[in-house]
Amino acid sequence: MSHMRRREFITLVGAAAVAWPLAARAQQSKTPVIGYLHSLGRSNPPEVVEAFLGGLQEAGFVDGHNVAIEYRFAEGRFERLPDMAADLVRRRVDVLATSGGSPSVLAAKAATTTIPIVFMTGDIDPVQAGIVASLSRPGGNITGVSLLGGFLGPKRLEILREIVPGSAVVAVLVNPSNHNAEPDVKEVEGAVRAAGLKLVVTRATANTEFEPVFATLVQQHVDALIVTADPIFTNRRADLTALTEAHRIPAIYQWPDFVKVGGLVSYGTTLTEASRQVGTYVGRVLKGARPADLPVTQPTKFHLVVNLKAAKALGLEIPPTLLARADEVIE
Repeated sequence: MSHMRRREFITLVGAAAVAWPLAARAQQSKTPVIGYLHSLGRSNPPEVVEAFLGGLQEAGFVDGHNVAIEYRFAEGRFERLPDMAADLVRRRVDVLATSGGSPSVLAAKAATTTIPIVFMTGDIDPVQAGIVASLSRPGGNITGVSLLGGFLGPKRLEILREIVPGSAVVAVLVNPSNHNAEPDVKEVEGAVRAAGLKLVVTRATANTEFEPVFATLVQQHVDALIVTADPIFTNRRADLTALTEAHRIPAIYQWPDFVKVGGLVSYGTTLTEASRQVGTYVGRVLKGARPADLPVTQPTKFHLVVNLKAAKALGLEIPPTLLARADEVIE
């Protein structure tokens, strides 16, 4: 190698060292810090945080050993999220992980364009909501797991019709302030119309609005209900499932967590698998991967969970063919 070429080479190496992100260099000497931002509470549901820690461990990081985690839980008070996100950014965390649907990822996105963010959301389409440029190449500082809470509407309707074969009127419950409310309604509307049924659209944005919703359902002689994915609904799942039982309205949900607290049936992915993936992605980012290059992952397996006790309380017989397909049966 000539002197000239050698000098150029050394200059290039030097320039590369300067360009190497400061955060990555700092990690060699200090324990990296993860900011964990959750729209709901730690036990909502508890296995979500456990699965996240499991994913991190798979990537080689153990909380309190070679990584530190700053937790922020909004406990369903979404207005607190922007301040919590800003606080984590001020603390210069190395990566932000968000859970509990769109409120937390939108707060994180608004707080920083530089700190890597790994999200988990099942209530909005991240491309449509402008969170990422595309699923395969997210671009920017954000990637994560999209559970696509919608897009399963027709399948959920099909399951409900197996359980309540004589249904003529079907309702869908959405939170109008959710980005996915309109697409969710459109999707269910198409499936309901194709089946020759009547659709009733009900909306609730806050916890206090559940009672009037059920009064409307009774008034409209609704035979079955589809509850769309939304953090408010997840937060108050025990109240929602109790109301469906009290008013004898069979309902299907996105998450098994509703069925575990007395709901009739759920069809969708599990939050634990998705949360484990968030942990794995956070680990990869800590090792130097760029969110822009990590495709947004989507679930490939969907779980059908049935609660026989809830069926009995509603006076329903679950068809054996449906039970045979169930991934989990609660008795």
